[in-house]
Amino acid sequence: MNFRFALLGAGMAVALTACSPAQLVQLRAERTMDRAINEAVNSMDQSKDIKPTQLRVATYNTSLYDDKARGLIDRLQRGDVEAQKIAAVIQTMRPDVVLLNEFDYDTKGEAADLFQKNYLARGQFGQTAIDYPYRYFAEVNTGVPSGLDLDGNGTVGGEGRNAGNDAWGYGLHPGQYGMLVLSRYPIDTANVRTFQKLKWSSMPQALQPIDPKTNQPYYKPNVWSQLRLSSKSHWDVPITVGTKKFHLLAAHPTPPVFDGPEDRNGKRNHDEIRLWREYLNNTANNTWLCDDKQRCGGLNNDAAFVIVGDYNADPIDGDGVPNAINQLLNHPRSAANNTPRSLGAIETAAAYGYTRKGDVSMHTGDFGKNNGTLRLDYVIPSKQFRINGQGVFWPTKQDAAAKYASASDHHMVWMDLSLQGF
Repeated sequence: MNFRFALLGAGMAVALTACSPAQLVQLRAERTMDRAINEAVNSMDQSKDIKPTQLRVATYNTSLYDDKARGLIDRLQRGDVEAQKIAAVIQTMRPDVVLLNEFDYDTKGEAADLFQKNYLARGQFGQTAIDYPYRYFAEVNTGVPSGLDLDGNGTVGGEGRNAGNDAWGYGLHPGQYGMLVLSRYPIDTANVRTFQKLKWSSMPQALQPIDPKTNQPYYKPNVWSQLRLSSKSHWDVPITVGTKKFHLLAAHPTPPVFDGPEDRNGKRNHDEIRLWREYLNNTANNTWLCDDKQRCGGLNNDAAFVIVGDYNADPIDGDGVPNAINQLLNHPRSAANNTPRSLGAIETAAAYGYTRKGDVSMHTGDFGKNNGTLRLDYVIPSKQFRINGQGVFWPTKQDAAAKYASASDHHMVWMDLSLQGF
């Protein structure tokens, strides 16, 4: 998460909600059990000939970005301590499939190569190396010039931190804050669907920003008709595990701040999340929902899926449009018992004393004592899966893992999903 995102929780105040003693006991037990599982996994033969019965899926905003094009590549070549810490988290939790948000995209995948070969393939902070033979990455909208005056300042482009305001998604170079999927299991790349270029205006009843001073649309007609919905991209990545297949639905909507009274980013965040809601609804009238290869329609009603990503939306707190993320959490096709937690989030929130209405044990992002913590990162499976375990990798300060858990201002969210019966 970059400096612009660090202000996400500013100006919020309400009462801190802590876990009950029973919840704390349960969380400690789950953490102890998960460590035992990880120790067993580390010593197991990771051969894909073994029929898997469980799948660990995770999402992690890694903050592995740079303000310069090829900057991340240069850092990874020199040796980067923050990348070592990120790799250590992945090696500790050992997800089978993981989405990395804010991992700079480059066309040849040089950054991904370096991260896999020099960081994941080498044990970090005493952890065991891990291999992901399959991966997916693609272009994103961040940093790609639109040629339009998106911020309404009368000019196209800009200087310094403002240089990215007129990109399709805020970024200082194409690919900044990109996405990367790593998998132990085959990715059906031929049937991946991306929605990078889908127009916001094509969505029925889109939340078009309105200037309250004039009561007119904030974006001029020629801009609104071209503006892309996704600030990065939306990916449907089919993954095959044995004889089964599920769809990893990955995205990273814009934060609902850094705008004005028109709330253009808040409304865009809501509708970026809504895209997946409509994709799951798969109604007959969603012919507008066309991917970048002009294949239209939603996800088949019987298809299994897992939604992952940093959605920059807390269910209760934050500056987003109310109930934006509930479009997915409460969707009829989503599993209802989706409450990853951590002891570290409770400890950090208590130390800050920053008040919240929601349950802080479920928070995933740490934005400092002036901005507090929020729940922004999600793993949301479909009802075909039974959830065997879940959590947020946010260790307490006395935990040995704390020394490498702070590389990003987000923490990994993981979920263990049973493959039996789906």
